[in-house]
Amino acid sequence: MKRNMMLGALIGLSSLGMSTVIYAADSVDEKSVTAPQVNAALAKAVASEFRSTKNKLRDQYRHPAETLAFFGVKPDQTVIELWPGGGWYAEILAPYLAADGQYVAANFETKPTEDNRQTAYYKSAGIKFEQWVSENKASVGNVQFVTLDPPAKLSLGKDNSADYVLTFRNLHNWAMKGELEGVFKAAHDVLKVGGTLGVVEHRANVDMAAESGYMEQNQMVELANKYGFKLAASSEINANPKDTKDYDKGVWTLPPSLAKGDQDKQKYLDIGESDRMTLKFTKTAAQ
Repeated sequence: MKRNMMLGALIGLSSLGMSTVIYAADSVDEKSVTAPQVNAALAKAVASEFRSTKNKLRDQYRHPAETLAFFGVKPDQTVIELWPGGGWYAEILAPYLAADGQYVAANFETKPTEDNRQTAYYKSAGIKFEQWVSENKASVGNVQFVTLDPPAKLSLGKDNSADYVLTFRNLHNWAMKGELEGVFKAAHDVLKVGGTLGVVEHRANVDMAAESGYMEQNQMVELANKYGFKLAASSEINANPKDTKDYDKGVWTLPPSLAKGDQDKQKYLDIGESDRMTLKFTKTAAQ
């Protein structure tokens, strides 16, 4: 697939909590700016003892403070996280938004109409996340829930009501089910005009299948454009040049999954987590 030359070179560097990025422009001219520094409230949420030690160990790969600062999330905004899973980002976002904003979890289906291995997994993980929220209300505040179960349940809330929709390492899951376009449309519907869709995803080489767990960055930009988003910026905060992406068990070969167990374990630990795109899209208008 040909690259959109209008995007130019979208490059970001992470250093001392700041990110230098090249912003996409409507012409061949590009503007280099420095992303906002990590604000005090966000830095506190990331450093908080509320977060588990196990999750903090992944900060070296996931750069949560820099990533959320790049997206521009403020503590008084409404933020929807798609499929928060085990709550890795929820541990940061929910307390960060608890006092003045609103954290909304677009959770797995916990009452499936079908009984199979996949629905059982989603049910178990979704219930576990709900229990975690219930047990930590003092820290996470009044978390709201919606169910995201495409294609049956795709509404993320009232149209034009959210400031942010964020998704971390989920796009391949929806793509493998043929439901990615529906999720992009749902995100567009719920966001205010000018609102932000923030995406972090395993970044593919050209012509890799979604079943690898990796997605092609240029294709994701084109899909977002199709559903009324404009690429505002792209960052290399979560890039990993050591990731060769040629594993027989896909992205799950790398940590934290380590799908091959002890086989070549140190090799994959030395590579670290996957190479990831970090994309900030803006909703330009109602569809």
